Amino acid sequence: MYAFRSKRLRMMATTGAALAGVALLAGCSSDADNGDTEDEAGGEETTEADEGGSGETVVIGFSGPAADHGWLGAINSAAIAQADGYDDVELRVAEGTNDPNLQISQVETFVNEGVDVIVLLPTDGAALTEAAINAMNAGVPVVNVDREFSSNDAARVTILGDNYGMGVSAGEYICGELEGQSDAVIGEIAGIDSLQLTTDRSQGFSDALADCGLSVGPRVAADFTIAGGQEVTAQLLSANPEIDAIWNHDDDQGIGVLAAIDEAGRDEFFMVGGAGSSNAMEAIKSGDSVLKATVIYPSTQAADGIALARLLAQNADLGDLASPGVPRRIVLDAPVVTAENVDQYMEIGFES
Repeated sequence: MYAFRSKRLRMMATTGAALAGVALLAGCSSDADNGDTEDEAGGEETTEADEGGSGETVVIGFSGPAADHGWLGAINSAAIAQADGYDDVELRVAEGTNDPNLQISQVETFVNEGVDVIVLLPTDGAALTEAAINAMNAGVPVVNVDREFSSNDAARVTILGDNYGMGVSAGEYICGELEGQSDAVIGEIAGIDSLQLTTDRSQGFSDALADCGLSVGPRVAADFTIAGGQEVTAQLLSANPEIDAIWNHDDDQGIGVLAAIDEAGRDEFFMVGGAGSSNAMEAIKSGDSVLKATVIYPSTQAADGIALARLLAQNADLGDLASPGVPRRIVLDAPVVTAENVDQYMEIGFES
């Protein structure tokens, strides 16, 4: 069984359509009349996968960072819930860690145990790249979630939130609200500046503002924590007596950001958040906060990774796509949540 699995999945790891920007569809069953189709690249037959399971049982190994704030906690719980929804998936969850060396050993353990697929949200994409390549070479496909590896050879499927798109969405919303105010003062409260995701978010924000003749003014960086958000926001407000709008990259640190705003007694501006916590959505819905919108960064990415891993192991198609197989790269949308549409996003909000 294991030898057959390794041979089959090694072939799958080198094939598949490269479809950038495809949104993951909720249904995983094919609409084709005939459930079996021919994979032109590798000659493998692909099949339908029932949405609730009852296919060939697959073993999926999942490893991610420590759940040290709300978004990561939601990532982990959503992945487990997704696996629980299938009767043909056995999920093995490694202890969350922020130590790349420990996560490397977890990947190696999964390979040695003979799991069918590994779903990996790396603590550091570059640091985990070699371990992921080794897993792929051993015939175990890897699904890369959120933080990208530094080599295309390290994953069969990569599923990402759109960090640049988050910045664009936040910038476009602010442009719309400040239309005609060419001298508007726009603040930015970033996350961890050393991370590529922060660079991407800030670049998207700057580019979107530039398109409407605006620019980023005062900028500070926190660390995705409540305390960090509160500290840097107090500094930003103290140094800038007049602000028109603020984009805060992360709703977890946003609790501290809002606390600092309340302490300073400031309400002359409006704020946009990031990630999509239920706390932020409740504040938006209430209409009583400076927080008027947030940009979704899906906490369902690892759950999507579990669904894709199951399809890979069962050599099945991603439902509703005309092409067979599973795309190599999926970038999820970054919609803006406002008071007008908040109800449709509440169910995917997470607790900060």
